[in-house]
Amino acid sequence: MGLGQARERADAGDAGGGEQGASAGSWGVGGVRDEGEGGAVGGHVDDGSVCGAFRGLAADEDGAEADPIPYSFYINDAEIVKSVYDDAIATNESVSTETLFTILYHPQAVFRVRAVTRCSSSLAGHTEAVLTVVFSPDGRQLASGSGDTTVRIWDLNTSTPQFTLKGHKNWVQVVAYSPDCKTIASGSMDATIRLWSATDGTPLGDALRSHTQVVTSIAWSPDHDSRYFVSGSKDGTAKIWDAATRRCVHTLCGHSGPVMCVKWGGEGLVYTASRDKSIKVWAAASGKLVRTLEGHAHWVNHLALSTDFVNRTGPYDHTMPTYATPEDAKAAAAKRYNEAKNSTAHPERLVSASDDFTIYLWSPTTSKQPIARLTGHQQAVTHVSFSPDGRFIASASFDKSVKIWDGLSGAFVRNLRGHVGNVYFACWAPDSRMLVSGSQDSMLKVWDVREGKSKVDLPGHADEVFAVDWSPDGRFVASGGRDKVLKIWRH
Repeated sequence: MGLGQARERADAGDAGGGEQGASAGSWGVGGVRDEGEGGAVGGHVDDGSVCGAFRGLAADEDGAEADPIPYSFYINDAEIVKSVYDDAIATNESVSTETLFTILYHPQAVFRVRAVTRCSSSLAGHTEAVLTVVFSPDGRQLASGSGDTTVRIWDLNTSTPQFTLKGHKNWVQVVAYSPDCKTIASGSMDATIRLWSATDGTPLGDALRSHTQVVTSIAWSPDHDSRYFVSGSKDGTAKIWDAATRRCVHTLCGHSGPVMCVKWGGEGLVYTASRDKSIKVWAAASGKLVRTLEGHAHWVNHLALSTDFVNRTGPYDHTMPTYATPEDAKAAAAKRYNEAKNSTAHPERLVSASDDFTIYLWSPTTSKQPIARLTGHQQAVTHVSFSPDGRFIASASFDKSVKIWDGLSGAFVRNLRGHVGNVYFACWAPDSRMLVSGSQDSMLKVWDVREGKSKVDLPGHADEVFAVDWSPDGRFVASGGRDKVLKIWRH
């Protein structure tokens, strides 16, 4: 993923769950009781350790393995983040010592990602700043775009460049893999889009010319046919392209300012964010406007969907399977999308970040009214992302902080502070338990989201970090920036 507006300014100098019942006291929690038999399960535990006790019970249910699956716990659809008292009792005057809570638990992830701790490779080759980095959906390749007008494809096994893709005449702002990992689309300041074979690096025809200004964003349809994608541009339009015929199918007109971000959701909708302060929702099949989402008081810089991770990875989970036919892969992708959508019993959600210091949470498939307005940042919000499980939102800001929010309600969860420069990105680990952030201060930080603490500081870049991505299989983090070097980090 690339930096977008924040980079621009810098360069200008400016699985199943269960439930338990718990009887609550004013500051402590009584013994956990089995809801079926009503008998006590374990002794009295104080409020500070109640989540640990519940996790222990969940581990027992899983067979008390040495490395148990971590669980999240919820009361009335709200996660227990700090403690039962803080999150469920303190703000509820009707709670008594005899109140019975139903506590739901869900596995956070079916696999565990280890924090990256060291730089395994420093990949030289670009002759100008690295502006965007992205792993392929299957995690086997890495692509980078640069101010030197080239795209490079890197072999992760050997940490060497496979192909250098030449053709653009200006900075490469965005690079995006097709869901089947076979095609790369790149967008440039030269107002063109180019398609490349990810297998051998050859150009797939001439440049696609329809935009009249900088191409800022590209998103492929999550359909595993890998035929259609949408592009956004500073010319104020978004365009839906057919990669097979190399023609523009629909031009999405309606914004009065530059389009800075585009997303293609799993419900047949395309989302566009603009410096005209609005977000527009379009029907991908017809190109018609469905609704306009308004509320921000300044430029809308970035968008994220609660289904982004599963839309990106399609049929590829952490085991990185192979499929006999494209139809098998398409069916697996559809199954994973439906599982992700149904895991929270909520429709696809959208979050938007703005120069007005705020974030809005939307349910764009059903309403033009926001679910919540998220306030707290003291400077422009440059980047937002949903955790892969859709339960949290991370926001990065020029106020040097990363903030974590509840992905269902928009409630503030915690503040992650430690950077001494603008934070450009906050990228989730595939298991939703860690974040990596990249900053103007040249540092990457790996955060433990639940603890709210930095796990690892990753120095190494000599200047601003403009781009960062965590591989879908969790093994690698890639970063690039003004120092022209692409770095690969691993445990």
